[in-house]
Amino acid sequence: MRKTKTLPGPRARKLIRKDDLVLSKSYTRVYPLVVERGKGVWLWDVDGNRFLDFNAGIAVCATGHSHPRVVAALQKQVARFLHMSGTDFYYGQEILLAEKLAGIAPGRSAKRVFLCNSGTEAVEAALKLARYHTRRSQVIAFYGAFHGRTMGALSLTASKAVQRRHFTPLLPGVTHVPYADCRHCCYNLTYPACDFACVNFIEEVVFKKSVPPDDVAAIFVEPIQGEGGYIVPPEGYHNRLKKLAEKYGILFVADEIQSGMGRTGRMFAIEHWGVVPDVITVAKGIASGMPLGAAVSRAPLMQWEPGAHGNTFGGNPVSCTAALETISLLEGGLVRNAERVGNFLIESLREIEARHHSLAAVRGKGLMIGMDIVAHPRAKRGSSALRNKLVEICFENGLLILPCGDGAVRFAPPLVVTKKEAELALEIFEGSLSEMEKGKHRFLAKPSRMETLI
Repeated sequence: MRKTKTLPGPRARKLIRKDDLVLSKSYTRVYPLVVERGKGVWLWDVDGNRFLDFNAGIAVCATGHSHPRVVAALQKQVARFLHMSGTDFYYGQEILLAEKLAGIAPGRSAKRVFLCNSGTEAVEAALKLARYHTRRSQVIAFYGAFHGRTMGALSLTASKAVQRRHFTPLLPGVTHVPYADCRHCCYNLTYPACDFACVNFIEEVVFKKSVPPDDVAAIFVEPIQGEGGYIVPPEGYHNRLKKLAEKYGILFVADEIQSGMGRTGRMFAIEHWGVVPDVITVAKGIASGMPLGAAVSRAPLMQWEPGAHGNTFGGNPVSCTAALETISLLEGGLVRNAERVGNFLIESLREIEARHHSLAAVRGKGLMIGMDIVAHPRAKRGSSALRNKLVEICFENGLLILPCGDGAVRFAPPLVVTKKEAELALEIFEGSLSEMEKGKHRFLAKPSRMETLI
C-alpha cells in the first residue's frame, strides 16, 4: 500500500542522502527501499509504504520477518549471554546446532560441523578443509557461480567480472568450467543426447590438457546456480559430476548457501538428485536473518588439528538459538509449504509466460524460481535493461523482487508465504510486466487487496 505519492518518500530520501556520505560505495542498491519494520512476507519503509517481500533479504528470512517463535527464542537467549566464542569455549547452543545440522545433512554417515558468520566464511572453511584433507592444491568451479567475495571464495566466484576487477591475483589453482545451463549450452548440444558434454569436458579436456586430476582437491558446485541466474541443471547432471569426483578421489562440495534450508522444497537442494556431497556449505536461511554460516562434512574429513582453522564469532549463541528455532519451523511444515506454494507459483508463471512475449524460461524448484526477461520471443538471452526496468516497476507497485544472471529475475519469498499472498504477487508481477511491455507506468496494487492479507 502506497502512503507517499512517489518512491522513495521524504524520510527515505533523507536517509539515502546520509547513506551516500558514510557507507561504502561498493554496496549495490537495487531500489531505494529504506526498511523500518517487517512481519511475515510484508515490509514497511520509513514513510509507511507497504511491500510484499519476494526476495526475503536475498533468500535469508526463511521464516519470514520477525517470526514470533524466533523472536521469543532470541529474547530469552539475549537475557542469558551474548557471546563467549565457540572456537575457544563450550556452550550448549553450539553443540545442539551442530548435532542438528549433522542429522539433517544428506547421507547416513557421521558428520562434523564448522560454524562461522556467513556463506563466504563457510566457503572459505570448505576450501581450506579440502586442501588440508587431500593435500592437493587445485579446485574446479563453474562459470556463473557465486561463492562469496573474500579472496578465497572470490577465486571460486565467476558470476560477474566487476566482482573480480582490480583484485587479481586471486587464489591460484582454480579452474572454471561451464555449468549445465541447457538453454545456453556452450557446446551447442541438446540434452539428453549431449551425454553431459559439460561433465565430459572436465575429464577429457581439463584433466588431460591443464590440471592433473590427482592435483584436484575439490569440485565446488551450486546444486542450483543462484546469482548466476537460478539455473536448474538437467536430471542426472549432479550424479554424473559426483561419479567423476569419486573416480579421482576429488571432494564434491555442494554450495547450498542460497538453495538450502528448505527453499527448494527439500532441506537441501542436492537431495532432489539423490547425491550425497562430501561437504555442504550453508548460511542465508539457516538463522532467520541472524548472521550464521556452516560447513558440514563427513566426519573423517574434518579431523584437522586444533588451531588449523577458527574464528571469534562463529557459533555465536544468539545466532545458534535462532538457527535451532528456524530448523524446528522448517521441519514443522515450512519445507512442505515451500514445495506446495512453489509448485503453484511455477505453474502460474508458466501460464503468464504463455500470455507475454517478454517472459521466458520459467524454471525453479520450490520457492527458488527464476525467469528471463527478453526483448522478443525468439531471444536466446534475457535483456538486462528490460529486466532492471521490470524490477523497478514491481517495486513501485509494491512487490519486491531481485535480478539475477544476465537478464533474469528471481522469486525467493519467505517460506511462510501463503497461496493468497502468492496470488497477489502474481497479480502485481503480471500487471508490472504489462506496464513494461506497453511502456506505460501506473500504480497497480490495490490497497484494499493488500489490507486483507495482513
